[in-house]
Amino acid sequence: MESLASQARPAAVLWLAGFLQAARLHRVVSFCASSRALFIRIAQCFLLNGLIFLGSLLTLKSVVIPTLLWILPEQCNQMGGQHLCDHKAAIAIYSFLRSGLVEIFYVFWFYPLYVFSFILSTLWYNDIAKHALEVVKSKSLDSTRALDAHNITEPEDQPEGFDRVALGIGEQVYSILLLTIFFVEVSVIGYIPYFGKAMNFLLLSLMYAYYCFEYKWNFFAVSLNKRLDLFESNWAFFAGFGVPCVLPIFFFSPLTSYGLMAILYPLFVLTAAGTQAEQVINALKPAHEGKLQRIPVFFVAKRLTTQVLQLFPAGQKEE
Repeated sequence: MESLASQARPAAVLWLAGFLQAARLHRVVSFCASSRALFIRIAQCFLLNGLIFLGSLLTLKSVVIPTLLWILPEQCNQMGGQHLCDHKAAIAIYSFLRSGLVEIFYVFWFYPLYVFSFILSTLWYNDIAKHALEVVKSKSLDSTRALDAHNITEPEDQPEGFDRVALGIGEQVYSILLLTIFFVEVSVIGYIPYFGKAMNFLLLSLMYAYYCFEYKWNFFAVSLNKRLDLFESNWAFFAGFGVPCVLPIFFFSPLTSYGLMAILYPLFVLTAAGTQAEQVINALKPAHEGKLQRIPVFFVAKRLTTQVLQLFPAGQKEE
């Protein structure tokens, strides 16, 4: 119990610090002012996911569905003729037609738009991160490279040439598989009774924080081992950083939350690009007077990833 109490203060201090770093949205203005290409990509994200996607959803709920309810009422007393009320099948038919027309709207507009938005937004997020980190690299914002250039320099024994390329590809494959398995793990945990939702919220916060910082780590060629070590050693900081990004999931319907997150996510990618995570964490050590205990957030995902990769052994020479 004493050990748990000793961890509460550093966890709370680092969580709050991460949350406040994520909330520094003024960095978005600074980045956009420094890069026209970045500003255009952010505007495109707002146009596609805000005006078109969320606008379509608002139109459906505030215009299309009320119009259908007016044309095909669900209450007997709303029908034009009393003789229709004598036929109970009329209400059932109206209900079926309403549901069918709404489903057609979803199938031929929302679902294709969702897929199109997801693919295009993913490509734009990479562009947004690249343009932002080019700004970081070229300006005096460059103190953010402290995490990325000073503390996370390439090891002396890192391979060169083709071996380096192969190592980079291998790490990317491992990272994608690791995060995919972690996402499944987080989703499954959400169905556990009583504490599942709370754990799901915490793990989703961690997952989205990792996504936000991964662009930066990729840009500065941070090795996977160093990423995971920094992340798991300072899990409370990253949990706090991820909270603003995942809040829409718990307060809105799936489609609405997707639209909101698609707008907010690139903003937090930019705040991550401007965050000196390791410097912030180190500066807070005197405040919490203790070292946060490392939590192996990716323990299960790493074990399962290793098991999956062992199903594809390296080619062996035939005797």
